[in-house]
Amino acid sequence: MIYPTNLFKVFLTGLFLFQLCFLVEVKSQISPGDLAKVHSHLEGMSNCTKCHILGEKVSNDKCLACHTELKSRISSNKGYHSSAEVKGKQCASCHSDHHGVNFQIIRFDKTKFNHALTGYKLIGAHSKKKCEDCHKPQYIKDAKIKAKKYTFLGMGTDCLSCHTDYHQKSLSSNCTDCHDNEKFKPATKFSHQKSGFKLTGKHQDVPCAECHKTSMRSGVKYQEFKGVKYANCTNCHKDAHDNKFGQKCSECHNTESFAAVGGVKNFDHSKTDFNLEGKHQAVSCKSCHKIKLTTPLLHKHCTDCHVDYHEKQFVKNGVSPDCSECHSVQGFKGSSFTIEKHNSSGFSLKGAHLATPCISCHKKETKWKFKEIGKNCKDCHENIHTGKISEKYYPEENCENCHTNNRWNQVEFDHKTTQFILEGAHETKTCRDCHFNKEVKGHANQAFKDLSMNCSDCHTDTHNQQFDENGKTDCKKCHNSIAFKPTVSFDHNKSQFPLDGKHSGLPCEKCHQPVTIGEATFILYKTKKIKCEDCHQ
Repeated sequence: MIYPTNLFKVFLTGLFLFQLCFLVEVKSQISPGDLAKVHSHLEGMSNCTKCHILGEKVSNDKCLACHTELKSRISSNKGYHSSAEVKGKQCASCHSDHHGVNFQIIRFDKTKFNHALTGYKLIGAHSKKKCEDCHKPQYIKDAKIKAKKYTFLGMGTDCLSCHTDYHQKSLSSNCTDCHDNEKFKPATKFSHQKSGFKLTGKHQDVPCAECHKTSMRSGVKYQEFKGVKYANCTNCHKDAHDNKFGQKCSECHNTESFAAVGGVKNFDHSKTDFNLEGKHQAVSCKSCHKIKLTTPLLHKHCTDCHVDYHEKQFVKNGVSPDCSECHSVQGFKGSSFTIEKHNSSGFSLKGAHLATPCISCHKKETKWKFKEIGKNCKDCHENIHTGKISEKYYPEENCENCHTNNRWNQVEFDHKTTQFILEGAHETKTCRDCHFNKEVKGHANQAFKDLSMNCSDCHTDTHNQQFDENGKTDCKKCHNSIAFKPTVSFDHNKSQFPLDGKHSGLPCEKCHQPVTIGEATFILYKTKKIKCEDCHQ
């Protein structure tokens, strides 16, 4: 049964077709324009409904009904048309038609296109490629899509969909397990440490091609990475021992170097009658075993291998003592010759000598010398007092009569043995204060046996020789060695002018005033004024 509403639609459809036929006949412009070349097979009034719904716009469903390969990707939520930028849009908003046969329905700015929206982000070397470098029919597997003259569909995202499998299925098909997007060589992501053969020692420096040989396979170059034998060292290395010690090279050698640590790092030398200790552990086998490893070697004495560095200085009864008496296998430098041993020799170490390095005494020139290097101070130290001190104060120039072993400036000399006994302020002075002239450089600045005992020879005569007697001033008549002032020993009553009455309470400067004679200014004590009228008017 046909209802009125359906009858009305049938009527309108018939009317619409009638009008289209009529308008075409009169060459009216019912179509907005010719279809693009790719849609040219849909020209004609009878094909309109293949894309259009009567009374409505172009339907996405009708577009996808034809473009099934695109519909499949959208249904799987894959590709550019499933991205946030496109999803939900009308097909005609980007791919409109009726603009002429030569109109490009697919048209966009390739330089600004965000390829990441397709689900495949271009990184590394891919970002430098042009669209046409990759979007080629040869990389499309789907025959229907491949037949299209113009398409961006059908490309795979795995490496081998575009690139030749250089490894010919011998390794993983996921190239990014080892390679990155920058370049094929080197395989930056590959770590040999994760393989069955970890690289250690010198193996880390070996070029890949040394072990992974390149040959021809299936007509192309092929580098072998899988299946390389490595169970024994001899899979790659020649057995230098001709299998005399078996095939387990690691029992004696390591990957650091074939000759590392004597060439037999793991060889237990203690099984021989010479256990390797200290520096001997770092000596190469060839240094000792110069002919064959099995050739017996003399080894009881250090000099069996080492030159007597001390040139037989310690030989006793024609026999050199063993080096171990002073040295150890930890190193030749340094000595185990103790202070106690040194003190039992002809020269005991005391005071500052205990802190003196061996080399200071025993290697003054180019060679070490231990015998007959001297026992007296002057044998090693310069005697700066030669000719300056009387022989009776240090017989045979023995420095220890005045100095100690602790330090040179520590002097223990009894000055009472001289004619000048140190008293008062003199006791606080150092030897240098009196016996060395600071203004004179060198050893010539000292004076001991020729030093005068007159006060004025060391101290300035502030009285300008007023009290000289026979060319000398005896300061002790007024002063003592405690201090120059006050003149505690001067008695004015013994002078030509005894003090009495009011005179006894007067300060000295009341009568004794400074005077200047020539360039000298001093206090005049010998005034020659003893009469009352000389001072009182």
